[in-house]
Amino acid sequence: MSVPLTRAALVEAPDDLDELIEFFHVRRWSDGLPIVPPTRERVERMLSGTTRKPADVIASLAPGFGSATVERIAINAVMAGCRVDYLPLLIAATQAMSEPVFNLQGIQATTNPVAVWLLVNGPIARQLDVNSGMNCLGQGTVANATLGRALRLIMQNIGGALPGDMDRATHGQPGKFSFCCAENEAQSPWDALHVERGYRREQSTVTVIAAAGTHNLNTHADNADELIGVIADTMAFPASNDYWIGGEPWLVLGPQHAAILSAGGLSKSEVKRRLWEASKMRAGRLCARELQRTQSARGQTLGTITAETLLTVSQKPEDIGIVVAGGPGTHTVYVASFGDARAVTREVNL
Repeated sequence: MSVPLTRAALVEAPDDLDELIEFFHVRRWSDGLPIVPPTRERVERMLSGTTRKPADVIASLAPGFGSATVERIAINAVMAGCRVDYLPLLIAATQAMSEPVFNLQGIQATTNPVAVWLLVNGPIARQLDVNSGMNCLGQGTVANATLGRALRLIMQNIGGALPGDMDRATHGQPGKFSFCCAENEAQSPWDALHVERGYRREQSTVTVIAAAGTHNLNTHADNADELIGVIADTMAFPASNDYWIGGEPWLVLGPQHAAILSAGGLSKSEVKRRLWEASKMRAGRLCARELQRTQSARGQTLGTITAETLLTVSQKPEDIGIVVAGGPGTHTVYVASFGDARAVTREVNL
């Protein structure tokens, strides 16, 4: 007979805010930034954002396989500075991270600088004011900053990936503090990501993505052919996980670039196909050891791989992710992937 999980234990902590922040820092419960004290009152208020019971287990999170109960998610949401109505989104994101195809074990324990990018679609993005426009990957928006931060605290405090211990990142990246935005659906010429993935436009979703970093593409290319060429050339670099595994790279197309591609008569699927073809990279650009790894990892699907073999950035064109976000300007962001992980989308149940 299984024993149900009880509520989280109460911990005696200092009343002084400075002492409390140091108390959490010493115990490695924070991300290094000041936290909002998760008092019983604040946590109960956060729990009012869902009808789920506090002890309900949403997921078991690698690598420590801690039980992500609704209450434990709420505690970390409070610490990150989240608002009450953000809780359902975090519950959905936590569930999405636990899906086997997302490979949270690998993401949490790798030497790669991988961060979990939280991408929001549907009406909830507007309801919560998740930024999808100017500076959507930067500072200044409460929802973007605190939702991304809360997810990292959940990964650390429930999943057990403490930096320098289970989290073995060689350098890490700023996205590991917070990495969250919404898609700019209003300025996209194509179906939004959640619609592309089988959800209705009026549904609200969250997608978790294993992002190795961001690379700015500032190009004044003014026609679709030229723009495809510039983006594809940027995607092809020999130190990319995506080429030796066949990964899932992403593009955050600025609205101006998306409009150029659409004006050129390209659907989103056609953009993916053309980028997949144009970004093929000669295997000889890899170092000798990476070439051996590629031969082992992709030999069954690509056949004999020599230095002259043209490697694709993903296993198939559909594996390239494309969203439209950001404000005015000649910019697109390339997000190389962790490689051995696939994005997961879940509906947010309000």
